[in-house]
Amino acid sequence: MQSTISSKGQTTIPKEIRDHLRLKPGDKVKFFIHPDGHVVILPMLPVTALKGMLHARRRASLEEMAEAPVAGAAERYRRSLRS
Repeated sequence: MQSTISSKGQTTIPKEIRDHLRLKPGDKVKFFIHPDGHVVILPMLPVTALKGMLHARRRASLEEMAEAPVAGAAERYRRSLRS
């Protein structure tokens, strides 16, 4: 596949690639340049696509939320003793 760069530096993403990445008008993409020189284009997911990804099985109580930093600090301290 190929595409031509305009005088403004714009190009059209070939339909086959747009379909493969499920890109729609208005979607954003991100470009990555790898050390070996090849370029990767990936769709940027809207924040709404991440909704529910980290959904907890149940809501934490205020007491549990207050205890969490203490428990984390205690665990880090225990790990430091093992080193």
